[in-house]
Amino acid sequence: GRLKVLSKYGIGLDKVDLVCAEKNGISVFNTPGVNSEAVAEHVFALLLCFEKNIIKENSIVQENKWDRLIGRELFEKKILVFGLGSVGKEVAKKAKAFGMTVFGYDILEDKEFIKSSQVSFTNNIHEILPEMDYISLNAPLNDKTRHIFNKEIFDLCKKDLVLINTARAELIDMQIIIEYLNSDKIRGYLTDVLEEEPIIKNHPFLNCKNVLITPHIGSRNHETVQRQGIKSVQNLINFLKQS
Repeated sequence: GRLKVLSKYGIGLDKVDLVCAEKNGISVFNTPGVNSEAVAEHVFALLLCFEKNIIKENSIVQENKWDRLIGRELFEKKILVFGLGSVGKEVAKKAKAFGMTVFGYDILEDKEFIKSSQVSFTNNIHEILPEMDYISLNAPLNDKTRHIFNKEIFDLCKKDLVLINTARAELIDMQIIIEYLNSDKIRGYLTDVLEEEPIIKNHPFLNCKNVLITPHIGSRNHETVQRQGIKSVQNLINFLKQS
């Protein structure tokens, strides 16, 4: 056909058939780096809302009540940043600012970042999972990462674990996490992404304890919407100039 180029408004390319694109000579572009700060901020927006009972307390006060729930500190807690790309790096830096002990995992080790940010890098998460209080998922979705957080992984984690997912829902085996949430084997799941969006009627998460869901808005800020739009159009312009 006449299609020559695809310019993705955003970062993830898991919905694009890259094999077919390459086979047909179609160039594919995305907008890496434009929403790193925004998504990293959203990780902590979810985490702080959960640990400080913000949503619950607001609902209580709106009902003209004054029940004071007990929250938790992030200070000196251990967090694993699973995926140290542009978003993961920002999550790690913000976690350090909260006084957390930060561990990082990625296929490639950015030694300069690891050293400057004082992040403990590992390429074997199995040995550190039992220590983690939090895990932030910031890895791309591909054949190797799909359902990488499964029963084997969750069985290594402490029951007090809180998992934050602002990447892709399919990184997790959904049936397992539902089971573990309902049986108190995981303390919380905070997510900005679902396998099917918008959320389906009677989604199992709606009946789970300690689940916090936002509708894929991690990068939906005035600043990032503008940057993504400009970058995606600029990618097309650059391609046309070079063609």
